Amino acid sequence: MVMVILGLLAGLVGPRLFDRADIAKVQTAETQMAMLKGALTLFRLDIGRYPTAEEGLNALVRQPGNKKTWQGPYLDEAVPVDPWGNRYQYLYERSGFQDFSLFSYGADGVKNGEGLNADVGSLPDE
Repeated sequence: MVMVILGLLAGLVGPRLFDRADIAKVQTAETQMAMLKGALTLFRLDIGRYPTAEEGLNALVRQPGNKKTWQGPYLDEAVPVDPWGNRYQYLYERSGFQDFSLFSYGADGVKNGEGLNADVGSLPDE
């Protein structure tokens, strides 16, 4: 009888806990991207531009070329991956009021997902 009750409780509570974990991953991605945007702004202040597409986010931790004005690293550690284990996407293309696009393809890792698989961040203007 106790096992049946525990099974019923797990069936009711379990899905809600998994939903919370998924929501927390989206919030983590948003927080990490805010940190990356701050680092990109510092890079721009020092170099006079954002990293090129070829330099990418690695320019925040390793000096690109012979840029004497580079004052990095701009991150304490390596460039983080998103909460789903994928690299953040960085494009030197306008997105809204930003001169760059920074985003994650979400839980499914595929462009244009829906719900919890939705893209997170600022995708390039089309």
